Amino acid sequence: MTTKRPPTTLEKMGLNSPMALALHLPSRYEDETELFTIEEALGLGRFQSIQTQGVVIRNQVLFRPRRQLLVTIEDDTASLQLRFLNFYPSQQKQMAVGSHVRVRGEVREGYLGAEMVHPIVRAVTPDAPLSASLTPVYPASAGISQTIIRKAVLQALRDASLKESLAEFLPPKLMAEILPSNDWPPLQEAIVYLHQPPADANTQSLLERTHSAWRRVQFEELLAQQISLKRAHAIRRERRAPSFKKDQPKTKASKVSSSIEEGLLKVLPFQLTGAQTRVWSEIGLDLSNAFPMNRLLQGDVGSGKTVIAALAAARAMDHGYQAAIMAPTEILAEQHYLKMREWFEPLGVKIAWLSGSLKAKEKRLAQEMIGGGDAQLIIGTHALIQDKVSFAKLGLAVIDEQHRFGVRQRLEIQQRVGSELFYCHQLMMSATPIPRTLAMTYYADLDVSVIDELPPGRKPITTKVVKAARRDEVIGGLHDWLVKGLQAYWVCPLIEESEVLQLQTAVESFEQLTKALPDFKVGLVHGRLKSEEKATVMAAFKANEIQLLVATTVIEVGVDVPNAALMVIEHAERFGYAQIHQLRGRVGRGSADSVCILMYAEPLSLAAKERLQTLRETSDGFVIAERDLSLRGPGELLGAKQSGDAMLRFVDLQRDAWLIELAQIAADRLLAEHGDLVERHLERWLGSRTEFLKA
Repeated sequence: MTTKRPPTTLEKMGLNSPMALALHLPSRYEDETELFTIEEALGLGRFQSIQTQGVVIRNQVLFRPRRQLLVTIEDDTASLQLRFLNFYPSQQKQMAVGSHVRVRGEVREGYLGAEMVHPIVRAVTPDAPLSASLTPVYPASAGISQTIIRKAVLQALRDASLKESLAEFLPPKLMAEILPSNDWPPLQEAIVYLHQPPADANTQSLLERTHSAWRRVQFEELLAQQISLKRAHAIRRERRAPSFKKDQPKTKASKVSSSIEEGLLKVLPFQLTGAQTRVWSEIGLDLSNAFPMNRLLQGDVGSGKTVIAALAAARAMDHGYQAAIMAPTEILAEQHYLKMREWFEPLGVKIAWLSGSLKAKEKRLAQEMIGGGDAQLIIGTHALIQDKVSFAKLGLAVIDEQHRFGVRQRLEIQQRVGSELFYCHQLMMSATPIPRTLAMTYYADLDVSVIDELPPGRKPITTKVVKAARRDEVIGGLHDWLVKGLQAYWVCPLIEESEVLQLQTAVESFEQLTKALPDFKVGLVHGRLKSEEKATVMAAFKANEIQLLVATTVIEVGVDVPNAALMVIEHAERFGYAQIHQLRGRVGRGSADSVCILMYAEPLSLAAKERLQTLRETSDGFVIAERDLSLRGPGELLGAKQSGDAMLRFVDLQRDAWLIELAQIAADRLLAEHGDLVERHLERWLGSRTEFLKA
C-alpha cells in the first residue's frame, strides 16, 4: 500500500504545475543590476533600495536596549553599519569578520551614523557578476523563501509543456480589429518578460502594471472572465423555471377572493414610487419567463426594496410556489419577518421563521412546515441553506445584502432549491450600489434593476464631522434632541475595552449616557447579546419605550424606526465608507430633519480625513461605492473573499477600466465565431474557478 505524499509548500500555494508557476507573477522588483561604492550609497539619499558591498570588519551582539546584531562593513571608500533586530546564528556565521558580503537596503540615519536595518545579504567574491535583469519579488506564504519560488519559476519557464500552454491561439484578425493600435507582445514573451525584465526595463511601468507585457496578461485574464460570465448567462436561459405570469388563473393559495399580489397592493399604506413601479415591471417580466430570473435589485438605504421583494414573493405564492427571503443577520432577517407578517398575515399567508438561535423544537417545527409545503413564505438567516432544510416547492429565493453571504453560499441555495426539472428564480438585493466597473466584470451575468428615487417625504440627512474633544457638547445637543420627543442612535465600534485599541466602548458609553441623560431611557444592543434580549431591546426602541439606543454595528442594516432622526457615530475614523453609509441610512426615515454626527479622535490619517470629508459632502451611494472600491478593492464588496478565490489577480478595476469593454467585445466575438477556442482559453486562465463566476 502506497502512502500519499504530503503536499509541498509550493503546492499548498496552488503552484503545482509549470503553468501555475508561470502565472505566479511578481508583485514587485528589486534592482540588483547596479552596484555602488559605500561612499556613493551614503550620498544617494534615503528612501530608495541601494546595493553595495564590502568586507566585514566588526560583528557583535548587543543586549541593550534590546538584543540585536550589529555588523560593520567597509570598502576602499567608507564604512557602513548593518543592524539586525531579529537574526539567526547562521546569519552571524555568514557575516563573520573577514568575509565579503553584498548587501541591499535603504540607507538611513541611525544612532551611530548611517546604517541599513535588515538589509538583504549575500556572501560573494569581490568580483561576483551583477544580475542582468531586475530581481522579481513574488507573493509568498509563510515558511517559503523567495529563493525557492524563483528557482521553481525559472524551472517552469524552461519546461517544454509551457510552450503549448502559452501558445497563441487568439485569432490575429480578431485581435487586430478589437485592438487596432495593439503593440502588446505575444503571451509567452510577455510572461517571460515579467519574470525576467532586463536591466533597462521601465521599472515604473512594471510596478504600476501599465507595461505592454502587463496589458497583454490583463486583457487575456479579463477575456476569460467575460467569456465565463456570458456563458453562465446563456446556460441559465437554457434551464427551466416555473413561469409566473400575472394573467394566469389564480391558485387556491390565498384565503381571500383576490390574488395575494392584489391583496398586498391594497393593504400597503403607501403608493409605489415611479422607480419602484418601473423596477417591479422589470422583475415581473423576468418571473413570467420559463427560465430562472437572476436579477440584482439595487437601491440606496431606505429606497423601498423590501416591498418589491414582497410583491415578487406574492407573485410566486399566487402560482402555488413557496418564496424564501434570506438575510445575513438575525436583526435584518427579523425586521423582514415582522414587516412581511404585518403585510401578509391578513391575506391568509402562512409564514415560517428560521434562524440559528431558535430552540431545537421550534427549528424542527419550522423545518416540517417548510418541507411539508405548509409554509408559503419562509424568512430567515443562512439557516435556510443548511442541510436539514428541504423546500417542498420553492419558486423564488430573495437574498438580501447578497454580498454579505459569499459566493459559495449564493451558489448553494441556487443548487439546492431546484428539482431535477426546475430551478427557482433568484432576486438579489443590495443597498451598497455597485460601481460600473464592478457591474461590468463580476456582475456581467446578472440583470440589474436600480431604484433611484426615495419615497416621498424622505428628507436629506445632514452629516456633521466633530472632534471627540467636543463629546460633552454633543451629549448636550443630544439632550435637546430627545426633549423634542425624537429618538436617537449612538454607535460604537467595540463591545468591551481593548488594550490595543483604546476606543470608547458600547458598554462604557451606555453607562455614561445613562448617567448624563437621567430623564430618558437608554438601551444597549450588541452582537454578544442573546437573540431574545436583542429582540426585546429593539422592540422597546421601536415602541419609543427606549429613547436612545447605544449599539455596535449590529444595527447597520434592517432597522426601521421613523422617529429616530439623530445618529452619533463614535470613532467614525475606524469605519469604512460603506459601513457609515449604511449606518447613516437608519435615520432620515420619518418627517423630521435628520442629522448624522461623525465623531473622530485625533490624529487622523490622510485616508480617514478624506473618507470623513467625502461622507460629509455626499450621500450619493454610487460616489461612496466608487471611493470604497478604490480603497478596498472588489473582494469585500462582492463577498468573493469568503470564497477564497480572487477572481482577477492582475487587473485593477479602476486603473484598467478601459480594458473591460475591449474584453467584452472580444468575448462576444469568440463565443459567436470561435467556439472551439473558448474552452482552451477558460482552462488556461480560470481552471476550476469558473464555477465561482456563476454565483
